[in-house]
Amino acid sequence: MGTWTLADIPWDKFDPARIDPEVLRLVKAASVVEHNGRDYARYLMEVFPDDPEFHGVACQWAVEEVQHGQALARWAKLADPGFDFDKAFADFSSQIKLPTGVDTSVRGSRVGELIARCIVEVGTSSYYSALGAGTEEPVLREICRRIASDEFRHYKMFYDHMKRYAERDHIGFWRRIWVALGRIGESEDDELAYAYYTTNHSGQGDYDRKRYINAYMSRAYLFYRPSHLQRAIAMILKAVGIRPGDRTLAVMARGLYTFLRVRRIQMARAGA
Repeated sequence: MGTWTLADIPWDKFDPARIDPEVLRLVKAASVVEHNGRDYARYLMEVFPDDPEFHGVACQWAVEEVQHGQALARWAKLADPGFDFDKAFADFSSQIKLPTGVDTSVRGSRVGELIARCIVEVGTSSYYSALGAGTEEPVLREICRRIASDEFRHYKMFYDHMKRYAERDHIGFWRRIWVALGRIGESEDDELAYAYYTTNHSGQGDYDRKRYINAYMSRAYLFYRPSHLQRAIAMILKAVGIRPGDRTLAVMARGLYTFLRVRRIQMARAGA
């Protein structure tokens, strides 16, 4: 089982006076994405049909991802009693579909699939670390801390299995880079954009991917600090086989931080 349950969250410390409406929008969107973990696990089972060891950890990973969604949804309902999570999730899951009936990874190999999963865990661990540090509401801060801890552990799990497969199914360095960059690029695909739309703007006009990914990202980028980015960069580079020094990481993090600040302003204007 996981390291915590919903009963471990100090719900009685919820402070409505410290709710940031913009953070609430992000939490609502994150709740439906996280709750979709079972569909991802089903896809992974099809990609790794002959690996019972991986099946076990993937199933547990899915249970923990769903719990993340449950915790975020419960907090969002405290902050906004009118939030209909069940309706939002039903809409989200009806529109965002993962591949089914497959026997190979969409990344071209099992190693590539596991690299992509590492990249996802980098994104979520850094995001919840940043969001938790940026919120003043004590219950959400605790939820984010626990989720971030899980996501760091999930990264290690996928990384360890990636190394196991890399020993027999070697893919070249540049192919690793290509997979990682491709998965990073997918952060602006329909999943996050539609999650933001259906949890915050459903029924308020037609869905527009560009508009809603701009609205989501311009808010999310606000919480990142160089320390979050430095750790994320180190984890990404580790997944593709690069181990830079601390000074190099610090320079890269500062550059990325500056880029995200500019990008956030651009996206905020475009999504206004």
